Amino acid sequence: MKTQQRHWLLPDGVDELLPEEAGRLERLRRRLLDLYASWGYELVITPFVEYLDSLLTGVGRDLEHQTFKLTDPLGGRLLGIRADITPQVARIDAHQLQREEPVRLCYLGSVLRAFSDGFSTTRSPLQIGVELYGHDGVESDLEVLCLMMATLETAGVGNLFLDLGHVGIFRGLARQADLDVSRERALFDALQRKAVPEIETLVENFGLDEEKAGWFLALAGLNGGAGVLQKAETALAGASAEVRGALDRLREAGKRLHACLPELPVHYDLAELRGYQYQNGLVFAAFVPGSGKEIARGGRYDRIGGKFGRARPATGFSADLKTLMRFGAQAAEAPRERVFAPWKEDPELDSAIAELRRQGIAVVRELPGQRGDARTMGCTHRLVRGEKGWRREPLKNT
Repeated sequence: MKTQQRHWLLPDGVDELLPEEAGRLERLRRRLLDLYASWGYELVITPFVEYLDSLLTGVGRDLEHQTFKLTDPLGGRLLGIRADITPQVARIDAHQLQREEPVRLCYLGSVLRAFSDGFSTTRSPLQIGVELYGHDGVESDLEVLCLMMATLETAGVGNLFLDLGHVGIFRGLARQADLDVSRERALFDALQRKAVPEIETLVENFGLDEEKAGWFLALAGLNGGAGVLQKAETALAGASAEVRGALDRLREAGKRLHACLPELPVHYDLAELRGYQYQNGLVFAAFVPGSGKEIARGGRYDRIGGKFGRARPATGFSADLKTLMRFGAQAAEAPRERVFAPWKEDPELDSAIAELRRQGIAVVRELPGQRGDARTMGCTHRLVRGEKGWRREPLKNT
């Protein structure tokens, strides 16, 4: 590879946006933040780099694995570059705001991940999302779910389906089966891959009785339409009240979601455990058929604020703004007037340019000795001097 080529290569999974794409991204950012404000969500901005021990407080090992680490040359302490904004926002609610009423927060910022996680092909997503703190009912789950779908609609992403689950089902079964951390983790990994033969081997090695072994084997196949929930009632009949409560919550959420968005295809998956390290309730993700990747995801994570001194109920979702832009069919922006102004030391010209810019019209000023004319610089008009001063006129077609 030539030396010149090496100079402009970017690391794998790190991208840059050229003007047209960056403009589309910015327009989408504005629309989404306006959408969140209309639902009562307040914007917060969190730091890109923090002390590592603070950044990883209360999160699972998966996030630690994703976090870039470096040493602060000023104090010698270990720093981390955020791989997820959600824990930072939880800290703001618990430690900074300390409100008693429900709190609705939204955020947008770059994150950096050591590995792409299947959520986005990039390792440097522009993470956007919302969090709702202080309410533990299905109503707050539903609000966040509906706002996620409104986000995708605003971004122009169509032909979606929703994957819906509840991590409390597996968590409750693992607790009832008295599994230690390592055994729970092994079953978790196998369930994520729907690896039935491996699950059979694990429950046999764990010495689980027939009923408890049957629960975990059943979970791998409990996915599909709303009828799956009825099958789960039978397959998990001997499960604890904790498990039955999680099933009831999932059923209620699905019922209310159908009432709000009757055309949305919903797929239930009782073995879907995304975010299991810190989520404890309803989990959901939106997919575009054929893409194989989530385009947005979220769920309930009531305990995350406890490490910051205030364990409030919490639910939220996040997405990568760049992914939303690329999957979305956004309406084309109307051609914007762009005026080319000559280079002259003329106070009247300066005043004319300033007035146009105050009106929101883009003015590109010629630079002495430059290459390229008004048309090559994307201009639609030019400023010309007439009898009554400077005026703009359309560029003539050639």
